[in-house]
Amino acid sequence: MTRHRIRVLLAKPGLDGHDRGAKIVARALRDAGMEVIYTGIRQTPDMIVEAAIQEDVDVVGLSILSGAHLELFPPVIKGLREKGLEDALVIAGGIIPEDDVPALQQMGVRGVFGPGTSTEDIISFIQKQLTAE
Repeated sequence: MTRHRIRVLLAKPGLDGHDRGAKIVARALRDAGMEVIYTGIRQTPDMIVEAAIQEDVDVVGLSILSGAHLELFPPVIKGLREKGLEDALVIAGGIIPEDDVPALQQMGVRGVFGPGTSTEDIISFIQKQLTAE
């Protein structure tokens, strides 16, 4: 069995223009041996889905600070499923109220990481989720 490097797409959906946290996470994942594709800011759900398909990723990380996660995440997850990436691990980070976490988990977001989460915790979560499959 050939083990490939974990491929992660990090994206900033919507009009949120702040990406310092996403860049820190991208660097930490890269330093942990993962291949990281960062799409940049102001991505539409369709752009994120297309990039995930083109890059054949294992993980889709959505970073959001604008509060529009309940509007922007569902079309990303739906698009991933419709395009055959239903097995991709979807994680989210940023400013997400605790009350919204169950709704995100129900729609398919497997991990939610708020401000102050250590990059080691994110790395460990991804590795554990992908080796458990």
